[in-house]
Amino acid sequence: MARGRPEEDAELQKRRRGRNIAMLVVLLGLALLFYLIAMVKMSQGGG
Repeated sequence: MARGRPEEDAELQKRRRGRNIAMLVVLLGLALLFYLIAMVKMSQGGG
């Protein structure tokens, strides 16, 4: 893979980091949602 200018590399890294953080937030949100659904179902005594 060809290397670009350092400014372009820094911009690419910044964009990639932002995307990774967004993906982390989405995954944590889904995990929390599933956890809360499971807690509600268990507290209602149903499965």
